[in-house]
Amino acid sequence: MDDAARSLISQTPKREPQSFSAYAPSNIALSKYWGKRDKARNLPLNSSLSISLGEWGSHTTVAPSEDGLDHVTLNGESLAADTAFARKALAFADLFRNNCPLRIDTRNTIPTAAGLASSASGFAALTRALCGSFDMELSEPEMSLIARIGSGSASRSLWHGFVRWNMGTAEDGGDSFAELLPYRWDDFRIAIVKVDTAPKSHSSRDGMNHTTKTSPLFAAWPAQAERDCRIVEDAISERDFKILGETVEANALAMHATMQAARPALSYLTAQSWQVLEQLWQARSNGLEAYATMDAGANVKLIFLQDSTDDITSVFPDATVIDPFAGQ
Repeated sequence: MDDAARSLISQTPKREPQSFSAYAPSNIALSKYWGKRDKARNLPLNSSLSISLGEWGSHTTVAPSEDGLDHVTLNGESLAADTAFARKALAFADLFRNNCPLRIDTRNTIPTAAGLASSASGFAALTRALCGSFDMELSEPEMSLIARIGSGSASRSLWHGFVRWNMGTAEDGGDSFAELLPYRWDDFRIAIVKVDTAPKSHSSRDGMNHTTKTSPLFAAWPAQAERDCRIVEDAISERDFKILGETVEANALAMHATMQAARPALSYLTAQSWQVLEQLWQARSNGLEAYATMDAGANVKLIFLQDSTDDITSVFPDATVIDPFAGQ
């Protein structure tokens, strides 16, 4: 486990658990995290920057168990302790507790394991709920550092808005955490074009490991991704949507190129994913200012400004439009 996270948790006073509920939004990386310098600690090879998805995320409640046994539910369904979700949730809870049986109830408002960052919001919400349950007084960067152990992208899911995950350089991971950026862009919109919401055949973690190990294109990725992260943040701060969109789309395509060059090739994108991209590129040639990004999954996410909403829904009538700053 991450040395910095272990030290942080062990040195923070914890009380007996109480019932505590927390919410964390999912996030879409505008500049991607793909590749680790330390797999055990989930330490990335480059910094990344994301935008949250508002009400798309995870609601989690942690409470002491009433019968002395651990219980885990997902979307109202009780899970056996040996299922993947329950194992991961309870192993993460073990970092906080000392032989204390718990009940963990999670409800996702997004499909689980479908490339829509449910693990990011899940571990972020679980981190908040565990810290609240044990009444641990931790700062948000400290919670981000801990959430990173469950899922790298979870480090970015503690906040609403634009968030940067600093890759850090410390061997113990003490400087690899995310922070909320001081930029608000009320006209910024995201559209989710669902292609396939079934669980992925390869987890993001497995796909990342396979790509970094076998793709001849991967060597150039970390440095370019770090440059892209800086360009994306500068474009957000300057409200330069053209530079932002071009960089976001190129960054995502470059990430997927490293996967497709892996041996054997790995492709999360399907024929329908590429059809959505072709539709977007045709619409953009006709004047629509919108750009795509894709994570480790088949679904396509579009970024655009509010004035383009009607055009987006005309071209992609089944898309779900999200205002990430609504109510914030």
